[in-house]
Amino acid sequence: MEPKLYFEDTIAAIATPPGRGAIGVIKISGDKAYSILKKIFRPAKNHITFESHRFYYGFIADPESGQKLDEVLVVYMRKPYSYTREDVVEIHAHSGYYNLRGILELVLKSGARPAEPGEFTLRAFLNGRIDLSQAEAIEELISAKSKEALTLAVHTLSGKLSEKVKSLKEDLLFSLAQVESAIDFPEEDIEILNPPELTQHIEKIIEKIDALIRNYQEGKIYKEGIRLVISGKPNVGKSSLLNSLLKEERAIVTPIPGTTRDFLEEEAQLGGLPVKLIDTAGLRETIDPIEKIGVEKAFQKLKEADLVLFLVDSSQPPDKETISLYEKIKPYPHLVVLNKIDLSPNYVDEWEKIIQEEFIPISVKEEVNLNLLVQKIVEKIISEKGTLTAEVVPNLRQKVALEKAKSHLLSAIEELKGKEPLPELIAVELRSALSALSEIIGEVTTEDLLSEIFSRFCIGK
Repeated sequence: MEPKLYFEDTIAAIATPPGRGAIGVIKISGDKAYSILKKIFRPAKNHITFESHRFYYGFIADPESGQKLDEVLVVYMRKPYSYTREDVVEIHAHSGYYNLRGILELVLKSGARPAEPGEFTLRAFLNGRIDLSQAEAIEELISAKSKEALTLAVHTLSGKLSEKVKSLKEDLLFSLAQVESAIDFPEEDIEILNPPELTQHIEKIIEKIDALIRNYQEGKIYKEGIRLVISGKPNVGKSSLLNSLLKEERAIVTPIPGTTRDFLEEEAQLGGLPVKLIDTAGLRETIDPIEKIGVEKAFQKLKEADLVLFLVDSSQPPDKETISLYEKIKPYPHLVVLNKIDLSPNYVDEWEKIIQEEFIPISVKEEVNLNLLVQKIVEKIISEKGTLTAEVVPNLRQKVALEKAKSHLLSAIEELKGKEPLPELIAVELRSALSALSEIIGEVTTEDLLSEIFSRFCIGK
């Protein structure tokens, strides 16, 4: 039976983003939600009886002064058939900071308290409506940076990760039952504990865990995005390329080398991938102290990048400084981009002999091959990070729990392969692995863990 921890206090918050808009929603949850609604709502039709999950039209008014605040639609959702499994009221008003704030203050004055960040979802979790992986999926759904990330979040919210974890736990409980039988009936003539057979069973569980861990690496690029650093000598067109990929004039572009003294970060979508574009200072030897700091930061950004675009001016012949920079770039995941192919003379052939790897010839100014560049960026990232083939992708916390479970299972196998395996030690490792898997869906939690997870939510969710 799922737990029902109905709280004594009633919480309320504005559930829609601040600013001007057509509709703003105030959400109330708790035992006093219905009584608060009756205090402040004046229905257009007198003497109505509120039915659950039906909208009613009327006005919000101060019960003391009778002053009307707004024309609204309200809905009452009787527990346990609500988001939090508590009585829930939603007031759909006209949006606007002062209007919504005024209604919220009236709600608080009538018996509610302000909700903490993520408290509605926390109550949904504690009341058994969702597990912890589904609660985290709600936050991931809200903050999704791409269509693919949204799809992944919806899959987790629908319980696909929970199903995988519960299946792993069932497999593991079967193994644990064998081990505990050997502990409880050590004098039995039949061999209850068969180390080779049990080892094989646990190895199959590890294979399934490894698949989920790989899914994390594959899905991370869609959930968190990639860091794409544009690098090269001064005046090769780095800032122009940034502006072109962003489709807006974000970076200052001049013919003067060294214009970019610091790095510039902007978010964009390239081929469906969420990308943080980073324009760096031109890489060159300089005595200018400010530019020198920019160059140092540029090299630091190379180490943090998921992919480096090394930009070369193909209208200039190969030079020692650019070749030296190219050698420094090569250890990082990179693409070589030859810019300014529209200019004459052109040294693409000479650069091709030096580079001796795939490169993308482009002209930022004439917008030549920019779509090809985006295609190659996506292909390179996919080849480096993997492809999105799985419906279930754990987040970092869940991945760590999976790795912990795997570690305990490997320790159990190590004991099973010993000369005289001790069932007691094997059982300890299997129980620890079960506990790690339980952390993923919230069957094992701490107050600090819950605080850390739900504090990332917005107020009103």
